[in-house]
Amino acid sequence: MTTRTHFRNAVILLAVTVLFSGCAATHTKLKTTGSANVEHDIATGPFQPTWASLTSQYQTPDWFRDAKFGIWAHWGPQCEPEDGDWNARNMYMEGSADYKLHLAEYGHPSTNGFKEVIHAWQAANFNPDKLLAFYKANGAKYFMALANHHDNFDNFNSKYQPWNSVAVGPHKDLIGGWEKAARKNGLRFAVSVHASRAWSWYEVAQGADKTGPFAGVPYDGKLTQTDGKGLWWDGLDPQELYAQNHKPGVKLEWSWDPAKGSSTPDAAYMEKYFKRVKQLWDDYQPDMIYFDDSVLPFHGVTDDIGLNLAAHFYNSSIQLHGRNEAVMNNKMLNETQRQAMTYDIERGKAEGILPLPWQTDTCIGSWHYKKEIFDQHQYKSAASVVRMLADIVSKNGNLMLSVPLQRDGTPDTDEIKIVSEIGAWLKVNGAAIYATRPWKIFGEGPSTVVAEKGRFGGQTDVQKKPFTAEDIRFTQSQDGKTVYAIVLAVPADGQVTIKSLASHAANWPGDITSVQLLGGGKLKFTRDETGLHVTLPDRKPSDIAVALKIQ
Repeated sequence: MTTRTHFRNAVILLAVTVLFSGCAATHTKLKTTGSANVEHDIATGPFQPTWASLTSQYQTPDWFRDAKFGIWAHWGPQCEPEDGDWNARNMYMEGSADYKLHLAEYGHPSTNGFKEVIHAWQAANFNPDKLLAFYKANGAKYFMALANHHDNFDNFNSKYQPWNSVAVGPHKDLIGGWEKAARKNGLRFAVSVHASRAWSWYEVAQGADKTGPFAGVPYDGKLTQTDGKGLWWDGLDPQELYAQNHKPGVKLEWSWDPAKGSSTPDAAYMEKYFKRVKQLWDDYQPDMIYFDDSVLPFHGVTDDIGLNLAAHFYNSSIQLHGRNEAVMNNKMLNETQRQAMTYDIERGKAEGILPLPWQTDTCIGSWHYKKEIFDQHQYKSAASVVRMLADIVSKNGNLMLSVPLQRDGTPDTDEIKIVSEIGAWLKVNGAAIYATRPWKIFGEGPSTVVAEKGRFGGQTDVQKKPFTAEDIRFTQSQDGKTVYAIVLAVPADGQVTIKSLASHAANWPGDITSVQLLGGGKLKFTRDETGLHVTLPDRKPSDIAVALKIQ
């Protein structure tokens, strides 16, 4: 890449018009307790902002349970450098790869910090309708867009965050574009919110180089509105973006854990966050919201913010649809908390069938686009995603797959190929995935005995040890009359043995009258005390995995 200079000597003259159109619903102000200690205007209804109310009433809606597969555009200004995840933090760490790239491409972070990256980001080829039509054609049933990340930039027409995609950078309402395209293409619409962490995540922006020509010169993390006079960001306050008007933690711990020396966000910061998220929900009316937080936003400081948001989401969904259609995803939940929202496992999956619906969120590469991954062809393969999906669905889960977009808003050629191959498999085998429910056991084979542990709980999303033709995952139709057996590696000799379906097997003691290969017709089979033995045809519909429909 050549050195960019378009961030210099430019002036933006933009009047920001913000339309705030909340749900046509009645609201009530509920006084919260704890650190926030503010009044929250939330929709009225059966859900109250308490764990007792949420856990006793919430049920994950059927649309989510039936959808199984969604695609996520984890796309925002940190994709502008095309250098991977957490760029907005790492660029303030002297000597890091992100710091070196930023120095060469944008300037020194004492004057040209992440705000200049935002200014450079134009999202030049943003075409949500075309992209979501492609995702729909290749099996996605829901779509999620990044509303904001830890970088604290709102990708929508934000009333409470001046640093947003309408006012700065692309000058486009990105979430509004995604939402319209999702509805047009018949996809359920979701948003992801990560900005609760900006308070501590950006604390490195208060630092300075320790060596070199800029040694001791503070980074731009403490700049204020008065510092921008005559510059392109004249009239904008960098503190609305960086949120660094506070003393940093002892160890610059990005998450708030006083035991690790982190700082604690104040009430004003948390209340602003609440208003931003509530506006996002009210204006764009997503079906689902994913929080990149443990348990709830600000959990460990206060649960008031998260509980009030949950009650508002669920009640406003009832007012809009006549029933609660809302899904709220959070991570690191215990079994009780999973009754109040839908459990999410980042880059991992459950070890077995969970009693309540859950979700894996993972990515085929880096969370934010990294060109090096494309150049070296290092994405997850379509085969690995398909096998991961089958395992997740067999355990009562959904897969939300991030396909990172280039700075201009388009996928690269490798990503297009991978999504197309996933879609080709789902076109043939979708009956074994969509609208199914877990069977009595999730699977059989070596992979059910030894599993690789995931970083965020459960198992890793893609295991390193190859699957074999003995590795099988089960799903069933909702009426329980049909079982699907997904064979995760196509046997070279065409012979499949399903031990769990042996004659007089406890899980299926009755007769088996028919075995069909999805995409291939009826098959010959025998059954004895060692298993159900099926012969596959020479020509198979997929070389990734095959699905058998058993009745």
